[in-house]
Amino acid sequence: MEPKNIVKSWPEAAPRLIAVASGRAPADMVIRGGKWVNVHTREVLDGHDIAIAEGRFAAIAPDLSAAIGPDTQVIEAQGRFMLPGLCDGHMHIESGMLTPAEFAAAVIPHGTTTMFTDPHEIANVLGLAGVRMMHDEALMQPINIFTQMPSCAPSAPGLETTGYEITPEDVAQAMSWPGIIGLGEMMNFPGVIHADPKMLAEIAATQAADKTVGGHYASPDLGAPFRAYAAGGPADDHEGTSEADAIARVRQGMRAMLRLGSAWYDVERQITAVTQKGLDPRGFILCTDDCHSGTLVNDGHMNRVYRHAVACGADPLVALQMCTINTATHFGLERELGSIAPGRRADVILTSDLRTLPVEVVIARGKVVAEGGKLLADCPHYAWPESARQTVHLGKRLGAADFRVAAPEGANTVTARVIGVVENQAPTRALTAELPVTDGRVDPDPARDIAQIALVERHRGTGGVVNGFVSGFGYKGRMAMGSTVAHDSHHMIVVGTDPEMMAACANRLGQMGGGISVWKDGAAIAAVPLPIAGLMSDSPAAQVAEAASRMVAAMADCGCTLNNAYMQHSLLALVVIPEIRISDLGLVDVTRFELTDLFQ
Repeated sequence: MEPKNIVKSWPEAAPRLIAVASGRAPADMVIRGGKWVNVHTREVLDGHDIAIAEGRFAAIAPDLSAAIGPDTQVIEAQGRFMLPGLCDGHMHIESGMLTPAEFAAAVIPHGTTTMFTDPHEIANVLGLAGVRMMHDEALMQPINIFTQMPSCAPSAPGLETTGYEITPEDVAQAMSWPGIIGLGEMMNFPGVIHADPKMLAEIAATQAADKTVGGHYASPDLGAPFRAYAAGGPADDHEGTSEADAIARVRQGMRAMLRLGSAWYDVERQITAVTQKGLDPRGFILCTDDCHSGTLVNDGHMNRVYRHAVACGADPLVALQMCTINTATHFGLERELGSIAPGRRADVILTSDLRTLPVEVVIARGKVVAEGGKLLADCPHYAWPESARQTVHLGKRLGAADFRVAAPEGANTVTARVIGVVENQAPTRALTAELPVTDGRVDPDPARDIAQIALVERHRGTGGVVNGFVSGFGYKGRMAMGSTVAHDSHHMIVVGTDPEMMAACANRLGQMGGGISVWKDGAAIAAVPLPIAGLMSDSPAAQVAEAASRMVAAMADCGCTLNNAYMQHSLLALVVIPEIRISDLGLVDVTRFELTDLFQ
């Protein structure tokens, strides 16, 4: 599919830009009488105009009335701040449960005009073909959506089985695509540390294309393993959760990406490296990583992250640099976007307050795309094929027996390993619990907040189910909660207190073609259909958010009190973040990167 909405290159636009800047030709648009927020010099310059031509900035000066012709669109800034469109330095579109088109439609009114996206979710389900679909729809949008080629599918070879595997040959092929900006987060950090040839080949292919290698070092060890990872080539990392993490990364020449997503609250603990320790802010970037549709509709996107950073003590101009020019520079795009300066893509926000950032007008590539929170641009859809809509293959109808945990022969009690959910953070805790044996099986214990977890294989129709236990959700009564969003392998995860409910939930997800289903007392009480790869909906964000809101309420109705519980649910199979996870091969001890037994 041919890319659409691509802005003219700087060399193509240069003759016209020069003519407009010199006063020899009229501009397409002039924004008149605003405060120019300059992220290059970190200053606000009052009483300036902006002239735009061919979707790019031609000139910024105190008086550009000479650039106004009979067909020039004039926007009166009326003394408002004129700042660059916001950039998200690391994110996964699939986490919003939306396609790129609908994600763009949701975030444009919040002032996001550039995103650097890693579609490794769909890569696990549909492989390189799925990445190409995401890439192509991204290029159709009226804002800048750059794609990072996923690096790790599976994220931890030997510990999980994905629908497809990404190879170094796939990476090398994707580096020639027009919208590929680099390599997605290198989650297999043990592979890099031990110089795994496959991981190093992917990094080498990216560097040979002169593109950026994304990092993911999810370990608290900042000694020799971290030094080895940095030597391997990743240029950034978003897995830091403390000030020491951020400092260690920037000292090694990496960008520290500080994330505020729907479940990640890592900005406050790390931004003190700038606000209190006084480190150079050029090494820091703000991002979201994962935002679900409800957050996008109700709270915002990068404008939410910016406001949070300011609330955490960051100077507004420094926080703005962290989500504009710093991001653009990191990806080699400083001359292309991220600031209001000649030649750059004309992405502008008009706002009346620099601290609270009400997003009043959004301009992308020289066109008004949103005003007063209302989307004014068209966000075209890709023609998703049937192969992308039929991806849940259970192999059989599941029954309660598939969700019963058999006890070791002759045991009266067992010491079971339990996945402990940590509120608002990605890591889990490796817990243990003494559980009784009844008729040869081990049941969950809701009274002690111990539910059952099952991972159901859904890519190849093997009928396989791996069972375990999880704590932290607070579920009570007879219930089950299932999802085909299960980072990163995206099998099906079902958490519940009753095997019959869990089987019914899994079968319903198979019938739906993927999504989320919540059951209580024998009946389905909420559903979020995600027909594309079992990960995304091509419905508008508001509709998906409404369904997701009902899902959250249903989880609460089952006793769950955990903040952003769905996001935590979807991460229970993420076998690259400590301490313990579940995969289609069994329980995974992520501190040692090896499979472990359910019972001690």
